[in-house]
Amino acid sequence: MKSEFSKRLRAWYEEHKRDLRWRHTCDPYHIWLSETILQQTRVQQGAAYYDRFLEAFPSIRTLAEAPEDEVLKLWQGLGYYSRARNLHAAARRVVEEFQGVFPRHYEQVRSLPGVGEYTAAAVCSFAYGDPRAVVDGNVYRVYSRLFDIDLPIDSAAGQKAFRALAEEWLDSSYPADFNQALMEFGALHCTPQSPRCGECPFADRCLALAAGTVAERPVKRGRTKVRDRYLNYLHLGAAGQTLLRRRGAGDIWQGLYEFPMIETAEPTPFERLPLAELGIPRFHLVRTVEMPPHQLSHQRLHARFYRLEVDALPSIPDTLSIREEELDRYAVPRLIDRYLAKIPQ
Repeated sequence: MKSEFSKRLRAWYEEHKRDLRWRHTCDPYHIWLSETILQQTRVQQGAAYYDRFLEAFPSIRTLAEAPEDEVLKLWQGLGYYSRARNLHAAARRVVEEFQGVFPRHYEQVRSLPGVGEYTAAAVCSFAYGDPRAVVDGNVYRVYSRLFDIDLPIDSAAGQKAFRALAEEWLDSSYPADFNQALMEFGALHCTPQSPRCGECPFADRCLALAAGTVAERPVKRGRTKVRDRYLNYLHLGAAGQTLLRRRGAGDIWQGLYEFPMIETAEPTPFERLPLAELGIPRFHLVRTVEMPPHQLSHQRLHARFYRLEVDALPSIPDTLSIREEELDRYAVPRLIDRYLAKIPQ
């Protein structure tokens, strides 16, 4: 069964695989970069960022030597900015500890900042041909249906069981092709919604199809509760200047820039915002822009932007004064970027 499964899978892959640029290289830096970008990112969007990153940072050493602000600015629009910071930190680790040569062994790759089991296995499999199973959401879905497994994939027991199953079924003679094929099959054929069971090469072997449980696989325990936050941004203007502040550690968007902001526990009218405490006693309210709710993984952000013209910019701690025309030089969260796209320039 295992050899037949691999044979059918690789035959399907040869016919249906997408022509993706990172599949034409064994360079571990390029593969690691693509895997980092493609986490939580659609392939079409990720491909453009992959090209831009390699143009800006053709080697891992050039990435390591770049300022963090430059890396974050190039990443802007992808979200999950911790990935960009970890990418930068890992590049510096490679230069410092491995003399700029991407490590060869799984344990070394796994030790890099932001590199988990999936990414380490993917790099070692695709770049070096290591016989390691790569387990992502697509792999969970395919195996949970093929074997009709009802263990939750977001539980420790479920993840352990699926990793063991993936290692057992890996074709160690063709680890890179097998891993790529399995993930591609889940992405294109055994999809979350409307899988193509009628033309599936494994229809005669799929236990979930036989049991009528395809739509119920994979099983998840449940989602984390989403928290609502209310953000009131002050886009101050005086003689062509405005204020920005850089977000610190311990919250979303670490290292990115935003306008001075007052967070409230509930929706709060502009008149009740404590502007005087920020040293803004006199102002002219030019406009109010209420943004659609901005969804993060476990947070829903409700943001309002207030454009205020003042005689002189106030001295708000931890802010810097910049020219309005220089705003596009700073890495900002997607929420700020969307606001800037809405307002007259």
